[in-house]
Amino acid sequence: MCGDPTTMSTTARDGTDHPDRTSGLRRAGRRPVTTRFEIEHIALEMFSEQGFENTTVDDVAHAAGIGRRTFFRYYASKNDVAWGAFDEQLVRMRAVLAAQPAELPVIECLRRAVLEFNHVDPEEQPWHRRRLRLILQTPALQAHSTLRYAAWRQVVADFVAERGGRSPSELVPQSLGHACLGVCLAAYEHWLTDESLELADLLDQVFRSLAAGWATDLR
Repeated sequence: MCGDPTTMSTTARDGTDHPDRTSGLRRAGRRPVTTRFEIEHIALEMFSEQGFENTTVDDVAHAAGIGRRTFFRYYASKNDVAWGAFDEQLVRMRAVLAAQPAELPVIECLRRAVLEFNHVDPEEQPWHRRRLRLILQTPALQAHSTLRYAAWRQVVADFVAERGGRSPSELVPQSLGHACLGVCLAAYEHWLTDESLELADLLDQVFRSLAAGWATDLR
């Protein structure tokens, strides 16, 4: 559920971003943002301070010093800000899975891919906690999150099906997709309760437990 920063220009191609139009609405002393990552940080800060539902797209755009049209060039909706570069991360997760050695057990391949998917640089971890807390604990985001979860599960199901010569719609690939998502969500929720915990350690632990439970069905 984390995304890599994507560098982008602060000047809209349509010419809608002009400092003189937004400077009075930006937070005092804040320069116009230069990356998508910065927009997300600003939005996460605002969501934490004044609530997700009370923060509008215009609020975020003004605080970031960008135009509304520029905001929508990078995010289809306010809901998508919380998920960052999720679609790009799914593409990378598929690539990581595809690169795993054929002799490696399925669960071990998934464990490695999930750890890669959830890698967060130390300086980004406080923001990642805000991101996950927002996703997991904001009722207004739950319907949108369901769609994201389904896409993530499908990556797992597709990999399991290919390895086993099955259809992705069969019971075992679909079940493993749900199981992997379930243990990830449990690890995320546990991580949010204690700042001394390491997310990578929790994910590693639950996937090793999952491997023991599925060992006889998935070789």
